[in-house]
Amino acid sequence: MTYHPKSDFMRVMMERGFLADCTDYQGLDEALSEGVVPAYIGFDATAKSLHVGSLIQIMMLRWLQKTGHQPIVLMGGGTTKVGDPSFRADERPLLTPEQIDANIAEIRQVFSAYVQFGDGPSDALMLNNAEWLDGLNYLDFLRDIGRHFSVNRMLAFESVKSRLDREQSLSFLEFNYMILQAYDFMELNRRYGCRLQMGGSDQWGNIVNGIDLTRRILDEEVFGLTSPLLTTSDGRKMGKSASGAVWLNAEMLSPYEFWQFWRNTTDADVGRFLKLYTELPLEDCERLGAAEGAAINDAKVVLANEVTALLHGREAAQAAEATAREVFEKGGVGEDLPTLTLTAAEIGDGIANTTLFVRSGLAPSGKEAKRLFAEGGARINDEVVAEPRLMTAADFAAPLKLSAGRKRHALVVVQG
Repeated sequence: MTYHPKSDFMRVMMERGFLADCTDYQGLDEALSEGVVPAYIGFDATAKSLHVGSLIQIMMLRWLQKTGHQPIVLMGGGTTKVGDPSFRADERPLLTPEQIDANIAEIRQVFSAYVQFGDGPSDALMLNNAEWLDGLNYLDFLRDIGRHFSVNRMLAFESVKSRLDREQSLSFLEFNYMILQAYDFMELNRRYGCRLQMGGSDQWGNIVNGIDLTRRILDEEVFGLTSPLLTTSDGRKMGKSASGAVWLNAEMLSPYEFWQFWRNTTDADVGRFLKLYTELPLEDCERLGAAEGAAINDAKVVLANEVTALLHGREAAQAAEATAREVFEKGGVGEDLPTLTLTAAEIGDGIANTTLFVRSGLAPSGKEAKRLFAEGGARINDEVVAEPRLMTAADFAAPLKLSAGRKRHALVVVQG
């Protein structure tokens, strides 16, 4: 639909490509124009870090605050004990409360790079839904909340229907997830005046449930807004790379590797990603995205620098660019490259070169390393590796630079 927003937040969402759907464009736009709107997005705590797939939601919270509203980061300490079935082919493994709390503590540090926490009207809050879910009495919950949900309607939601259509198991435990998420929205409205839930378009059914429940029980008008589910132009799911998930915590993925992920963006995605993941003016995003030939590579460096600077700081982005230039343009060994540190004892009488590629993260297995060798894609110190062989202590007199293809590199050093 064509809608011309009055509020800065809705304008940014529409102009930069964040908006997939909204339950009431005009109603939400008016609310945003009248005063501070607290809004939340939920994040589960199934790992110690979020990955790039969550970055579109994190940027939505950042823009919300930049346009004068209050972001609420809701960590799913309670719902992670159940597991979100949305568009999954199987049930999530269940974590202990201690594992969940440890994951939330690790994830927390990422958000402070994007939003400002505090006590002001537009300062961000980080909450944990275990605060209200852990103490629920099951019979009271069934009587007071469960009666508002139609099983017929829940079965029609795409996230459930897709599992049933494939005749894949959907446990009662997971089926409860959408009721708990709806309850979250109601509780956030009751406790913190939250008026908007945002999320990926796969969360549409859960968001609508929360809106209906809040209206029924609290008689409050609240809204829902979804972002598109992003895939890269070559069909890959956003957040995955050839070597695995692109984590946001520096302890799980170095700033250099994070920078390199964005530098390797396909040409067709540059303009779109600049709008979504940076704060560069729209005209700059469009100009850089339209570049061709060698100029598109310069645009990718701008993209990598801007995204990395937001998460890890401008200094880390500049160091990553400098390392990349040293490695790619000068054939040098950049000190910010992912580094595998070995001991003399590990080398012993020799260590297989395939093992080095696996342990440095450049190949997922010895079999894949051998395939890389056979295809001519592996190099050690810029020399093509033709076949597997043992590397002895003499080979490690200086750091080794391993390369898989033209864009993925690692260092191997010996300690002591």
